[in-house]
Amino acid sequence: MAADVDGAGAGSTKGPGARIARLDTLVPGMPIVFGGDRVTHVSDALAAAFRPGDRLVVVQDTGDLLHVPAAVQALPDHAAGRSHAASARMGSVGDDQISAFFDAFAAALADEIVWTRIAAANAEDVERARARGRSPTRLAIGEAMRRDMIAGLRAWRDSPAGRGRVLETIEHPGWSVEQVAAPLGVVGFVFEGRPNVFADATGVLRTGNTVVFRIGSDALGTARAIVEHALDPALAKAGLPDGAAALIASPEHAAGWAMFSDPRLALAVARGSGPAVAQLGAIARQAGTPVSLHGTGGAWMVADTAADAGRFEAAVYHSLDRKVCNTLNVCCIVRERAAELIPVFLRALKDAGVRRAGCKLHVLDDAWDLVPADWREARVTVARAEGAREEPLAERLAQAELGREWEWEDTPEVTLAVVDDLDAAVALFNRYSPRFAASLISRDPAAHDRFFAAADAPFAGDGFTRWVDGQYALNRPELGLSNWEHGRLFARGGVLAGDGVFTVRARVRQADIHLDRNPETAKRS
Repeated sequence: MAADVDGAGAGSTKGPGARIARLDTLVPGMPIVFGGDRVTHVSDALAAAFRPGDRLVVVQDTGDLLHVPAAVQALPDHAAGRSHAASARMGSVGDDQISAFFDAFAAALADEIVWTRIAAANAEDVERARARGRSPTRLAIGEAMRRDMIAGLRAWRDSPAGRGRVLETIEHPGWSVEQVAAPLGVVGFVFEGRPNVFADATGVLRTGNTVVFRIGSDALGTARAIVEHALDPALAKAGLPDGAAALIASPEHAAGWAMFSDPRLALAVARGSGPAVAQLGAIARQAGTPVSLHGTGGAWMVADTAADAGRFEAAVYHSLDRKVCNTLNVCCIVRERAAELIPVFLRALKDAGVRRAGCKLHVLDDAWDLVPADWREARVTVARAEGAREEPLAERLAQAELGREWEWEDTPEVTLAVVDDLDAAVALFNRYSPRFAASLISRDPAAHDRFFAAADAPFAGDGFTRWVDGQYALNRPELGLSNWEHGRLFARGGVLAGDGVFTVRARVRQADIHLDRNPETAKRS
């Protein structure tokens, strides 16, 4: 947990058997208890790096020991403090001012002089990423990303305010109770290096919240430029409190660990790679902060006995235009139609590769012999983050690896499985997938009803998988898309958008001044 760990020095008693002391040093091999009944040990490197004033975050789920230097801790502490102070002042900010902020932010991004500065900073980020051997695919900004950011901000500008919205009114004789939407507070947001997420993150201001965020180190220069030339001027122009949207300008992962340990957060949102997101979520949970995690993805598609071949081919092709969380990752074909539909699937995959840079196929062991020999024997040049390399076009995959998400760059990469029937496909999905997006290609309405009821996924469809997107599907820029890998979400959908970040307050309106819980003793006028 994010707290001082027992160490040397005088301590004070706090509860039966407790002795609390300030942690100033770590010793190699020092045992650290986690999870209540397990022990990990301090490494030589961690002990050498730790200094007085630093913090040790012990992840109770895994035993990971995370070092937060004092200098790094100061940055999220200051940013969260600004955002927390701004949150207290947002109640006096009018909804028209919030609308004016989104309008000004969008206008700044539309300004050619401003955009030139942001683009220059992004070009430097891209070059630095390439120099480190990292892929700039999601980092590079362009006109399409710019248009999406502007459109998202203007959508928030034009959307209903949400604050003070009466969700329900319960009438009683002489009085009534209103259930009213209210701001949640400070939202902490850690996301990967896609600069367009700025527009998504600021959506929480629409419902009167504030946000403090950290972006991946690859995009930090771009983020600073957006804040300096567009975000901060828009906040000032609209008269919103300083810190209503605050960037933690640190490239260190430890800054994210420190921020998610801060009890002032009302909600912690993490978006990025699966392991990093899971770790951040664990840190926030043990600090007592609700989380919304958006990491592991990869959509599944099933073609059953009643699948239309043309619809199936189109759905596969249009689900592979680029790699994001809702891209097709696993395709299941029922054995009865395998001889007909596998060639259809391979044709769609090959066509998707034509518009990108080739394709790559993984095949479950028991379906290997159903794949044509020319696919099994061919080799292909695959675009990887570390550079192009030659690999087999098709490779065997064990069923235990069926949940693996293929993080491809320019070469579409998919797993093919052949199943006995629809129920077998659903069973594989529920066991191995992150339980995210599922699509069934079938002309049987009863099969779709059965699939929707049985597949444990927040997003289900009957065609291409790339529809799973807040802005595309719901006309609301999203903070992220949640899977059900760790269980279903309480009282909300899988699309987290700015207008979905709120709490509910109860407000009573009493007309009868002599209301009393005991009618027999109530005073009567």
